[in-house]
Amino acid sequence: MIITASYVFYGWWDWRFLFLILFSTLLDFFVGQQIFKNLETKKARYWLWLSVICNVGLLGFFKYFNFFIDSFIEMFSLFGYEIKSTWTLRIILPVGISFYTFQTMSYSFDIYYKKLKPTNNFISFAAFVAFFPQLVAGPIERASNLLRQINSNRTFNYNQASGGLKLILWGFFKKLVIADSLAPIVDDIFANYASYPASTLILGVCLFSFQVYGDFSGYTDIAIGTAKLFGIELMSNFKFPNFSRNIAEYWQRWHISLSTWFRHYLYIPMGGSRVSKLKSVRNIIVIFLVSGLWHGANWTFVFWGAIHATLYIPVFLMGRNRIYAHNVIAENSWLPSVKEILQVTLTFVLVTFSRIFFRSPSITDAFAYIKQISADFNYESYVHPMGYRMLDFYVLIGIFVCYEYIIRKDERNPFNSKYLFVRLLIYALVILSILLFYDDGVNRSFIYFQF
Repeated sequence: MIITASYVFYGWWDWRFLFLILFSTLLDFFVGQQIFKNLETKKARYWLWLSVICNVGLLGFFKYFNFFIDSFIEMFSLFGYEIKSTWTLRIILPVGISFYTFQTMSYSFDIYYKKLKPTNNFISFAAFVAFFPQLVAGPIERASNLLRQINSNRTFNYNQASGGLKLILWGFFKKLVIADSLAPIVDDIFANYASYPASTLILGVCLFSFQVYGDFSGYTDIAIGTAKLFGIELMSNFKFPNFSRNIAEYWQRWHISLSTWFRHYLYIPMGGSRVSKLKSVRNIIVIFLVSGLWHGANWTFVFWGAIHATLYIPVFLMGRNRIYAHNVIAENSWLPSVKEILQVTLTFVLVTFSRIFFRSPSITDAFAYIKQISADFNYESYVHPMGYRMLDFYVLIGIFVCYEYIIRKDERNPFNSKYLFVRLLIYALVILSILLFYDDGVNRSFIYFQF
């Protein structure tokens, strides 16, 4: 049932791309078996490289072909050579290709590193690759977690299903009420940044931080909740990153499945932090640049990755990259300390600044956006493009931040009050907010579907 639902779900967008996901599935199913058969020989590495080259090649063609051609032409134009492009193609980017190619590759990697034995059940493996709740935007699962559950006998569990429905509701709140209500504001400010003062531009990128968080983590909650209805537990992908106390903690709480993927399959094989400090710094730079490029075929994402590498390296060199790995802000108290408030504020400001590049259509626009902030450092009240009262959005964000702070210790249980009346009141307020903030005129596509 899972494999049928997953292929119908993916094929509903464009049935032709089912052949791509089927190719990745067949490739790594076969490669995984060959790696296992040849683990004690050099052939295992050759088979692993086959998986990497084919999957990365597939991803590279559909996602980066035109990007590299255009970059090549622009590079020559800097030296006065004009080249007319006849190589660019009109390529449609398959939804979720960055996610499922990484997921299939992780299966081959885990077999190669002797963390997993291959499955002989092709249907189960195909369900692992195409599991529809997390197929198009993650979390990027590992076979040791998801495939094991798909192969196991599952029975209906009321508490698990109830928890899933709660996560779905909370995910819809974050998507429809937070992300989608902020989208018209963010779109207007970034599209017309040259005509706005600094106060509005700062507002725009701050609201984008909440938009992208609500959009992506909202999808993740819906995916995890839907999987629970099938008796499957997906990994957590977000653990309240807006309360991070340094940039290292931020990456331990934001898009966890991607950051751990790069750590396990790229950073550690390159030597990780077991090598010299200089080589460790090199490894960190590579990881963040590749992570940036993974997000999109644009130099803005590479620059965004470079900013995060620059912010992460000092934390690493001071040995503070793991100090917050196992605790949360205000771990043993109701309120955070002044130090924690300053740390969280600084981290949020730095991350938000980097998102100017993440959101801008080009490097030129990103730097022009920043220049406009410094050139016109004035305050001016912003008027919503649809005429809505802005105070409502400020109050909404404030309430959202406060509520997330209350539930900061358990990202999988957003309605955790022990009092039934309180839970029912929160359910009612969440549903009412979804109805009040729903707007037919807003583009409701998920931001990370484009990656």
